[in-house]
Amino acid sequence: MKKFIRENPEEFIAAILIVVTTSLVLLNVFFRYFLNSGIYWSEEVATTCFVWSVFVGAAGAYRNGAQLGIDLLVNKLPASASRAVKLIVQCILLLINAYVLYLSITYVQRTYTIATSVLAVSSAWVSSSLIVGFGLTTVYSLMHLVNMFRRTGKEA
Repeated sequence: MKKFIRENPEEFIAAILIVVTTSLVLLNVFFRYFLNSGIYWSEEVATTCFVWSVFVGAAGAYRNGAQLGIDLLVNKLPASASRAVKLIVQCILLLINAYVLYLSITYVQRTYTIATSVLAVSSAWVSSSLIVGFGLTTVYSLMHLVNMFRRTGKEA
């Protein structure tokens, strides 16, 4: 378990957040159905946990190469052309991730004064998940590029 946590911190955090989300939703359903009284803050906390689990989990999936992709054409290319296409794709992904990270920072800066409707805390608690998710994804894009160049250098 410790090895899993150490090697996959994003997946572990996302799993914990999904458990919290599911538990809060089920608990709120129980309270509403059997006790005719809901937990007023549970939906907002569950939504926040879910949003965080999505962006942190997506970063972990990207780190492990588990993102969706259609590589049928790339696999049919000669080795050098396949590496070139993969390098170009990785560069494009780096640029997209870095740009969305920039947009995320701008968004949080513009909206941090807006309070959430139930708990009245800054909406930055929710939207900063964008910064963390795309920040990690940008770092992992750089790591993938470095690893691609290292592998190419060893093969040459």
